[in-house]
Amino acid sequence: MTALAPTLEAFFTDRLANQRRASPHTVAAYRDAFRLLPGFLQHRTGKPPARLNIEDLDAEVITDFLAHLEHDRANSARTRNARLAALRCFFRFAALRHPEHAWLIQRVLAIPPKRTGKAIVAFLTETEVEALLAAPDRATRAGRRDHALLLLALQTGLRVSELTGLRCGDVQLGTGAHVSTTGKGRKDRCTPLTAQTVAVLGEWLRERNAPPDGPLFPGRRDARLSPDAVQRMIAKHTAAASTRCPTLRTKPVAPHVLRHTAAMTLLAAGVDQTVIALWLGHERVETTDIYIHGDLTIKERAIARTAPRGTRPGRYKAPDPLLAFLERL
Repeated sequence: MTALAPTLEAFFTDRLANQRRASPHTVAAYRDAFRLLPGFLQHRTGKPPARLNIEDLDAEVITDFLAHLEHDRANSARTRNARLAALRCFFRFAALRHPEHAWLIQRVLAIPPKRTGKAIVAFLTETEVEALLAAPDRATRAGRRDHALLLLALQTGLRVSELTGLRCGDVQLGTGAHVSTTGKGRKDRCTPLTAQTVAVLGEWLRERNAPPDGPLFPGRRDARLSPDAVQRMIAKHTAAASTRCPTLRTKPVAPHVLRHTAAMTLLAAGVDQTVIALWLGHERVETTDIYIHGDLTIKERAIARTAPRGTRPGRYKAPDPLLAFLERL
């Protein structure tokens, strides 16, 4: 076995697990990067992963591997950058254990990430939210569970991992009703609940009748739902809701869109950005800027304040159906 294998094992067991106490999500993401790289090299050189050495992973090879991810595996630039971040973290660790490869490692660390575009966040309108909440069949136990989960997600903006990790004891419905979560970056936070959410969760908890450590939203065999199961559930109810609200047919609704919807609801209510960042568990207040860019009403209010004198603020409307058609081209 070459020097690469024990160094890689030490990176995962010592650096990530013991020194950095990386989350299981981080370990899994880094693991995936290093499962793909040896396979790429084996296909390219015929050398099995156990015989790879550090000098086999020079900057040219890493650059070709990143290009392979984008062109052959159709990965986005964001995924490519995430794989590169995992590789750079390993090479910084390897530089301490193998200084004889300092020049090779320095060249790999110099590979820059790709710039990516920033799309406007997707979120649901009030009409779409009402249609989605009405979609689950509350005559069934699964429908009542789904309705409670959707309402909680839309009101609190919890991440899908936070929703699936909730236990019955994490919900407090007395004075100062709230839900307690441990989110990204091991940050604990309490999110207050509205009267509507308290009523729905109260009914669900009575029906659930589980101990405090039981999952709040169980799947089969009383185990907690997986993120994929939540994604499929949302897709199913979105398809049903689209019959009442046609705009949902062209809108991709994922768990994170519900989180964006909660943030946009707070922003439209005039809640300060700092509070929204605390509400969502963001590391930096600047992260909430994406919601300001996505809120058209804020921009309309701004342009209304700067409208020339003697004009009425408002949106442009084509005076004729034919002109409206041509404007849309």
